[in-house]
Amino acid sequence: MERSFTEEIKLLKLGEGQTFHGEGILAVTKALLQSGVSYVGGYQGAPVSHMMDVLNDARDIIEGLGIHIETNASEAGAAAMLGASINYPLRGAVTWKSIVGTNVAADALSNLASPGVIGGALIVVGEDYGEGASIIQERAHAYALKSSLWLMDPRPNLP
Repeated sequence: MERSFTEEIKLLKLGEGQTFHGEGILAVTKALLQSGVSYVGGYQGAPVSHMMDVLNDARDIIEGLGIHIETNASEAGAAAMLGASINYPLRGAVTWKSIVGTNVAADALSNLASPGVIGGALIVVGEDYGEGASIIQERAHAYALKSSLWLMDPRPNLP
């Protein structure tokens, strides 16, 4: 059964002085809305597919704020979307799955990393760690280093 975030997205309407309590992706979405993004998008893929679910469930709120939302056909399409921030003062954010998605987006990411961006670009990459992880051998960290893309890794110190 498909998961719906219809009830939880009502929390995205909380304003200044109100306390937000929500799970990780809902908190990331709230932060995006408060940061002044002009567009959001991404490619659905585990473990961040529910970020696109939240964005789509919150489409009325997001579009009501004048933010363009797009579900991209691939990671390359999502990364290319960030190209709007190269020459224009637009902040954008996209999401996709781990290193496999980053490899698919490599050409478009090189285009972003070389000239840099004027507005701002955020990529939320979902990497799964631990037993049964699909990315034991490779991580997006190395790609960020070689491309001079800033990377924040919120992974907890599990040991």
